[in-house]
Amino acid sequence: MNQQQTRRKRVARTVEVVRTEWLAPSMVRVIFTGDDLRQLPELTFTDHYVKLIFPPAGADYRWPFDPDELRETEPAERWPVTRTYTIRSFDPESNELAIDFVVHGDSGLAGPWAARAQPGDQLGFYGPGGDYAPDPEADAHLLVGDEAAIPAIAAALDRLDPQARAYVFVEVANADEELPLRQTDNTTVTWVHRDDTGTDYGVALAQAVRSAGLPEGRVQAFVHGNAYLVRDLRRFLFVESKLDRSQASISGYWRTEYTEDRWQSTKGQFVAEMEASERDALVG
Repeated sequence: MNQQQTRRKRVARTVEVVRTEWLAPSMVRVIFTGDDLRQLPELTFTDHYVKLIFPPAGADYRWPFDPDELRETEPAERWPVTRTYTIRSFDPESNELAIDFVVHGDSGLAGPWAARAQPGDQLGFYGPGGDYAPDPEADAHLLVGDEAAIPAIAAALDRLDPQARAYVFVEVANADEELPLRQTDNTTVTWVHRDDTGTDYGVALAQAVRSAGLPEGRVQAFVHGNAYLVRDLRRFLFVESKLDRSQASISGYWRTEYTEDRWQSTKGQFVAEMEASERDALVG
């Protein structure tokens, strides 16, 4: 029996669409329910995510199906695929789970699905995973991301004590894409509009964070979004600002012109190269 056969089988759960709500021209919230949600553990993190299971484009099957069986019986181009999404919120009492999807027209797989989702539509999912929550002992919180990170940033702001200092930097295409975020007198939110700068994803956002500098005191940082944004701000935080790595949750959710499958298969090498570059800079 080989390693693949002995590997523990992942358990796929089912959710069903209750309703949808457009939050901005390029973001739609899908509210799910289902008996399987009652089996979720307590969601203690603010970046909890699930891996939604989709048939590939053009497939003639819909959920429910057995992903492992299809991978054994169908050619690779017909295998189901997963897309990773942050849980924006989950209410155990109503048994409703919210996920916000970025939609770029008909581009991609999950976005177009969410834009057309109707009550009663079903999806499979794996998870949840997650490992970040705001540290109540931190002096300041730095929250940075593009559209893909807004749900996790918003969830973190919802969790913060009103007295906590939070510095938030979010990049969207333009002012129409800004979303309401929970703010207190101790919250500073900076919106960066990509269309106004004419730059690629993450460039203007990284510049805004660098220009502001690291907040005073013991800082906990959450930086997620485009891989190139992450690469730039890792150097700023770890090399230039000497932030303790244990005080940061920082990772690339996606990479320009990469599908999630391709990004996940190359992410390890990308991270290894970043870390090597940072070690060389620190030594130098």
